Amino acid sequence: MSHCSGYSDPSSFAEDGPEVLDEEGTQEDLEYKLKGLIDLTLDKSAKTRQAALEGIKNALASKMLYEFILERRMTLTDSIERCLKKGKSDEQRAAAALASVLCIQLGPGIESEEILKTLGPILKKIICDGSASMQARQTCATCFGVCCFIATDDITELYSTLECLENIFTKSYLKEKDTTVICSTPNTVLHISSLLAWTLLLTICPINEVKKKLEMHFHKLPSLLSCDDVNMRIAAGESLALLFELARGIESEMWVVITVI
Repeated sequence: MSHCSGYSDPSSFAEDGPEVLDEEGTQEDLEYKLKGLIDLTLDKSAKTRQAALEGIKNALASKMLYEFILERRMTLTDSIERCLKKGKSDEQRAAAALASVLCIQLGPGIESEEILKTLGPILKKIICDGSASMQARQTCATCFGVCCFIATDDITELYSTLECLENIFTKSYLKEKDTTVICSTPNTVLHISSLLAWTLLLTICPINEVKKKLEMHFHKLPSLLSCDDVNMRIAAGESLALLFELARGIESEMWVVITVI
C-alpha cells in the first residue's frame, strides 16, 4: 500500500475533508491522499473501509475532480459494490453515499449509466430487504434516487424504480377511514426517503406517466400530512407542491395542443 503509508488515518480525512489540503497543499497532494483512501477501501477492517469511503465522499462533495474520478471510476465502482454487498449498516451507508456523489461528479452520460447499471440492482435489493438495517435502507433509497435522476437512460428501469419506491412509502398512507392521525413507526424514515426519491424521479418522467401517477396518488398523499412525524409532514407537503406544479404543467401543455388544433 504505497499510497496508504502517507495517509494512514482515513478517519481524519473523513472528518476534515479537503479543507486542510486547500490550505497546506496542492491538487497533487489531494489526489495523492485520495489514491491512498481508494486503496484503503479494500482494507480488512470494516471501520477503515468505512472511513475511507467517507473520506472520498467528503472530498468529492467539496471539490470537482472530474478527470481524476473518470480515470478511476471502475475501481471506485468495484469498491462500492463490494462494500454494499459485504458490509454492514454503516459501511453500506457510506458506500451508497459515495455512489451518488460519484454520479454527481461525472454528470449525465455513459460513465454514470455504467455505474447505475452495476450498483442500481444492489441498492434496490437493500432498499427492499426487510432484514437489512433501516438506516442503510434509508440512505440507499435517497442515493438510488439521485443516481437514477442523473444517470438513468432506460425508461423501463425508471418506471421499475418508481414502483419500487411506491411500494415502500405508500405503506404510510392512511388505511382506516376512522383514523385521523398516522402514527409513525421505525419504518417512517425509510418511507420519507423513498417518497422524496420518488418525487425527484417523477420530474424526469414523460407526461403520460406523470398523469398516471397523479391519478394514483393525488388524493392519497394528503393523508401523510396527518402523520405525527414532522419530517413526514414536510416531505408530503413538498411532494404535493411538486405534484401541483406538474399538474399545472400538464394542463398548460394540453391547452397549447388544443389551441394548435
